[in-house]
Amino acid sequence: MSAADTTTPAKPPPSRPAPPPDAVVRPRRQRTPGGAAVPWALLAPCLLVLALVMGYPLVRLVTLAFQKFGQSQLWGFQPPEAVGLANFTGVLGDGEFWAVVVRTILFAAGSVVFTMVAGMLIALLLQRVSGWVKTLVNIVLVAGWGMPVIVATTVFKWLFDSDYGVFNALLSKLPGVDMIGHNWFASGPQGLAVIMLLVVWGAVPFVVITLGAGLTQVPKELQEAARLDGAGSWGVFRHVTLPVLKPVIVMLTTLSVIWDMGVFPQVFVMRGGHPEAEFQLLTTYSYDKAFVVNDYGQGSAIALLTVLLLLGVVAVYMRQMLKIGEVE
Repeated sequence: MSAADTTTPAKPPPSRPAPPPDAVVRPRRQRTPGGAAVPWALLAPCLLVLALVMGYPLVRLVTLAFQKFGQSQLWGFQPPEAVGLANFTGVLGDGEFWAVVVRTILFAAGSVVFTMVAGMLIALLLQRVSGWVKTLVNIVLVAGWGMPVIVATTVFKWLFDSDYGVFNALLSKLPGVDMIGHNWFASGPQGLAVIMLLVVWGAVPFVVITLGAGLTQVPKELQEAARLDGAGSWGVFRHVTLPVLKPVIVMLTTLSVIWDMGVFPQVFVMRGGHPEAEFQLLTTYSYDKAFVVNDYGQGSAIALLTVLLLLGVVAVYMRQMLKIGEVE
């Protein structure tokens, strides 16, 4: 037996146990001096511009809402007189104001529903067309979205003209239909329907482009799995696509409500600068009270009530977004 056979092989030294995860030393982030102030310094120019552009008008609006302010006060013949809540009680006690509120809510609700439905349908259709068709449609949408409101309103005013309107001429070509000379603005509901169509036409491009971007984030694997489980097109949309798009839909719906309740130039231009009583919305009603009747106090009170109404919409939006964030 050789010496090599009698030699005991050396054992390797025992390996040191790895430290537990909690004991891992992480490098500390070095805080730069004044680091917390950097974001505020970067936001300061924007906040200053917002304070100058929106702060003073808002403060002035609140001030006028609690004052008696007419032409005499405007020209300096009499000083403004504080009247407390008299402007608000006068507005809230006026039946015409509540009729305008109901009309504005119905107009905004109809515009938002048609905008979201049309935008969703177009966005879904764009997912099924070829690339060049999708690009062409997006170019048309952006061009329509970028058209000034006054230009779009003038075009719609011509399309629905009672004597030379293209829309009446097209409808008259249908069997048994004679719309030549029909005045769409002879009644409030028909005229507001035309204005609603104008608002929807201007808002759909933004909704389509935003929803189209959201549809690209829907996982294809989930859609294929839903189809393999027997779900149809509606089932895939309801149980897969819609939950993924919910934050985008909530955002677009809230923005649409705010924009559609603040519609002014479409009604003002469509009615030649003098909207009739059946065409009055909150924005035009406030304008008429302030600049036609020269009661700036009540006009400011109506505008302030409109702002408070919109703040309620924003509060609902923030609550929904917080719920979505908790779920995620």
